[in-house]
Amino acid sequence: MTLSLDISQSFSMAVPRLSVLIPFYKDDARDLLERLDAQIGGQAIEVLLYDDGTNDAELTARMTDAVERSKGPVCLITNTENNGRSAARNQLFVKSRGDWVLFLDADMRPAQDVFLKNYLSFIETCGADILFGGFEVETQQEDADRDMHRALSEISDCLTLDERQAAGPQYVASSNLCVRRDVLHMEPFDSGFEGWGWEDSEWAARVSKQFKLVHIENPAVHLGLETTETLLQRFATSGPNYRRFTNAHPELAEHLPLFKISKSLGRVPGQSLMRPILKLFVKTHILPMRARLTALKLWRASHYADALS
Repeated sequence: MTLSLDISQSFSMAVPRLSVLIPFYKDDARDLLERLDAQIGGQAIEVLLYDDGTNDAELTARMTDAVERSKGPVCLITNTENNGRSAARNQLFVKSRGDWVLFLDADMRPAQDVFLKNYLSFIETCGADILFGGFEVETQQEDADRDMHRALSEISDCLTLDERQAAGPQYVASSNLCVRRDVLHMEPFDSGFEGWGWEDSEWAARVSKQFKLVHIENPAVHLGLETTETLLQRFATSGPNYRRFTNAHPELAEHLPLFKISKSLGRVPGQSLMRPILKLFVKTHILPMRARLTALKLWRASHYADALS
């Protein structure tokens, strides 16, 4: 592993209260950086970006130029190896200096111009150890092949504040997550998760047992909706991560509908034979979205059934 750092002129002079941490892999995070930089405005905030092994010289040059043009304290860390989402977040945390850290995905956008100011206010007033601001998706449909991800996000991720509060850690994600520094010192992300999925769910379930988690209304907008084929591939390959999550928190897993359905399917001989039909249903745009979403959930449960068996 080889790490290189590029910093803005004001980075080494900053004494931050909040560190904004942005891991990315093959994503152009310039738009997010520019929006955050415009909000810093002398506040005690630094921004750190971590390229987790993209190895794209042109992207690195664009990101380096954006860092050098930033007015606020910004640091770009470039890694030559791809070590996964948990390791990237842990590495960002080690390099950060703030009393609090805010994890944002590179394809997110603050929903408000006072996004960072809101976090600083909540940090000082709410008495929490962990803050989750929630997220939204754009309503405008620009690509019909991403309508599945939009629909799935709307019913499973873009929840109201009341819904998130009632569920506790269940809907916490690292896409817009603010954490007091000593919490991560005691409970870092589990780097045993590989590839996509469930590392933030496992972390949230673990830390909420001993630290105060508060849901707030300070959303970020998810711009990077995936294609239907990418969703299918992610669900097909994330079974080992789901098994690691459920093994770590069996008392939580047994109450989750996905776990119950996966375990039930695992008892059905030859259940994997239905996957070609499910995939066809998911990708057939003339079917009602509800039917396609049901097929997608069964596709995921079918693969997770194998992982849990």
